[in-house]
Amino acid sequence: MKRYILTGTPGCGKTSIIRSLEVDGYTVVDEAATDIIALRHARGIAEPHIHPEFIDDITNLQKLRQMRTADVSGIQFYDRSPICTYALSVWLGFPISITLANEIARIDKAQIYQKQIFFVENLGFCEPSAARRITFEDSLRFEKVHEETYTSFGYECVKVAARDLSARVDQIKGYVFASG
Repeated sequence: MKRYILTGTPGCGKTSIIRSLEVDGYTVVDEAATDIIALRHARGIAEPHIHPEFIDDITNLQKLRQMRTADVSGIQFYDRSPICTYALSVWLGFPISITLANEIARIDKAQIYQKQIFFVENLGFCEPSAARRITFEDSLRFEKVHEETYTSFGYECVKVAARDLSARVDQIKGYVFASG
């Protein structure tokens, strides 16, 4: 079984790529942070990212989603991973929690994800959303934190350049089939 991570700066098109891969019949696992933010907003918490438990909530949901697909055969694609959560924790200035450190250790020991990750490059802009409240300039800095974090954990970033959606999806599928 091969589990591939898609990562990159907010608003770079990861979710559109994931949806396309899902339509093509692949097993996909959605991003956890956006769902945690939506849940917190529904509970009246305007800025969930300022609370340290935000990181553990994301980590726990990522682990749950990964474990739910543990026995699903074939190629899987993940919209972010605990390594992204690590980068987010660094970005927000939070210490790395025990929950996050334990999850990083688990995925490393069990070799959950492929060591080649798809690093989806920015599109030249970043549109705000309910969950995405970051300027384009900050998104570029956050993109760098992600890349540095993945590299520091021994992952190889396979760059997915800013092109039309079908070309990006084709690049990812081509890479996966070539590495067979």
